[in-house]
Amino acid sequence: MVNASKKIVENKIEEYAVLSKAKLISSNGPRLLGRVMIGVLILFIIILLLPWRQTISGRGIVTALRPEDRPQTIQNQIGGRIEHWAVREGQEVKRGDTILILSETNQSYFNPDLPDRLNEQLAAKKGSEMAAEQKISATNAQISALSSGLRIQLSAAENNVVQARNTVRIDSAELVAVKNYYQTSKARLERYEVGYKNGLFSLTDIETRRLKLQEDKAKEISQENKLNSSKQSLANAYIELDNIRAKYSQSLASAQSDKSSALSGKASVKEEIAKLRNEMSNVNIRRGLYVVRAPQDGYIVKTLKAGIGENIKEGESVATLQPLSPLVAAEIYVDAMDVPLILDSSNVRLQFEGWPSVQFSGWPSVAIGTFGGKVSVIDRVSTDGKYRVLVRQPNQTPKNDEPWPIQLRQGSGVYGRVILRTVPVWYEIWRQLNGFPPSLDKAPTAENINNK
Repeated sequence: MVNASKKIVENKIEEYAVLSKAKLISSNGPRLLGRVMIGVLILFIIILLLPWRQTISGRGIVTALRPEDRPQTIQNQIGGRIEHWAVREGQEVKRGDTILILSETNQSYFNPDLPDRLNEQLAAKKGSEMAAEQKISATNAQISALSSGLRIQLSAAENNVVQARNTVRIDSAELVAVKNYYQTSKARLERYEVGYKNGLFSLTDIETRRLKLQEDKAKEISQENKLNSSKQSLANAYIELDNIRAKYSQSLASAQSDKSSALSGKASVKEEIAKLRNEMSNVNIRRGLYVVRAPQDGYIVKTLKAGIGENIKEGESVATLQPLSPLVAAEIYVDAMDVPLILDSSNVRLQFEGWPSVQFSGWPSVAIGTFGGKVSVIDRVSTDGKYRVLVRQPNQTPKNDEPWPIQLRQGSGVYGRVILRTVPVWYEIWRQLNGFPPSLDKAPTAENINNK
């Protein structure tokens, strides 16, 4: 019995050993795991050595490259009352098409015959101008007549002066001669007085000589009076000459004053004529501004005023116009740290909202649904800490790329990546862990910096 029991126990042990061996892990498991880990390590090393394309990402919207292609507001240049809307929202318009018709609200322009009234005022002012010109001509004739009369009167007065001067010279010479006669007569009388005392002459001779001396003295006094009269005539001639000159100067000054008044009146009339012509031009131009027209081809996006009969002020916006064929561009914003790395020749991959796409940061060549672009403008100042970059469509689209969708609308969202140099994956991981910026193949030139 003991042997039978022992045999039964041994059989059970063998049975349980087989079961345990089946449940135990095979000895090939750790070896397989090691091989898998080595394969993963090799794959990881290969991935680290793969090329990685550095990029600078940015978000923004679709806009227009040229200012005239961006949405604009249509404004009225004068205030008025809305009479008629000629367009509706979403309608395509051509340049010069009527958008809105206004009526006048300024009482200064209510009169429908205002241009005719202004023409009448202008004709009256032109008549005043002609009258002023005639007065100027008459004053010039008066001045010419005064000049001619002055020459004649001056010639006569100068002749009188010359004549009076000659008379003074003659009277002066005669006075000298009379004085000489008087002195001679006086000397003779003295000799006769001596001879009379000596008994050589009679009393009658002495009395005759004394009478002769008195006659010569009277002649001298008469000649002196005559000379004084001649001098007085000469002085009167000079006074008359000066009087003629003064009278002419007074008459000429009065004529010049009249001429100046006429010139001033003519200048004032010319100024008023210029103001009237300016007002007439303003009235004609204002009447042409009652119709608000489209400044260029495009679509009426939204009307900013509503109703008929509403008054609007000058310079108010009445509608928003989207140009017809804008030159679209992507407006993306990048961090200030990345701006120095962007050149005017940098390529960009864009992902537009509404177009399905798959974009790989490090491998842009395998991206799906993205579009190529070129950096066009980099702002020189930041906007809320970021810099704006305008990306335009390349002039020639590469064969392996697609042109930008024609359905793009301004204001749509866009996500872009500026393509930089190619580096290994391990370098990109190391750069990201250390927070370093991307690197460039070469330093930017002064020309590239100026183009920014």
